[in-house]
Amino acid sequence: MKKIMLGCFTLTVFFFGYQFISKKPFKTHSIAVTSEDTINRRLQQQAESLKTFIKKNSEYNSDLVFLIDMKIKSGENRFFVYDLKEHKIKDQGLVAHGSGSETGSENQLKFSNIPNSNTTSLGKYAIGHHYVGKFGKAYKLYGLDKTNDKAFERFIVLHYYDKVPYEQQSEPICNSLGCPMVNEKFFNRLEKILDNAEKKILLNIYY
Repeated sequence: MKKIMLGCFTLTVFFFGYQFISKKPFKTHSIAVTSEDTINRRLQQQAESLKTFIKKNSEYNSDLVFLIDMKIKSGENRFFVYDLKEHKIKDQGLVAHGSGSETGSENQLKFSNIPNSNTTSLGKYAIGHHYVGKFGKAYKLYGLDKTNDKAFERFIVLHYYDKVPYEQQSEPICNSLGCPMVNEKFFNRLEKILDNAEKKILLNIYY
């Protein structure tokens, strides 16, 4: 009888142990979040939301928008130039997030609108006029949501930096002080779009 009870106990422990081990890997969402289908679905949702916003705010460009998906790793393309008329990506590149957005956990970021936090702020931005600062040419950003309405006060701008790589890579790239910071070569292409646009282009950073 003792042997039978011991055998049952062993099988029970084995069964629940297997269930625990087999389910544990599903706690991470890195594969699902960064899959191409998921990225495209999220991209289209954000684009549709901006189209609706632009219809009510005609001062913004209705042809193109800039979209940054912060669920994507920083070493992968996550800054997208999206054509609202043709419903497709026209260009893409790497973009840094704020050092204050790091949490110490892989694939997990935090966001804030607090001055001097060095964090990325989520939300819609109107891209304003350019100026020349310590990083060279840069574009002023005006936050349009409660989550980023201190962007101008925080000196959050779109600019390039020579430490941001051009090609995708497996390792994380450098961080910014909260600004969307890109490679100069990619910035040059964005610059042509912005300088030739008749209306302000919207940038949306989402997570």
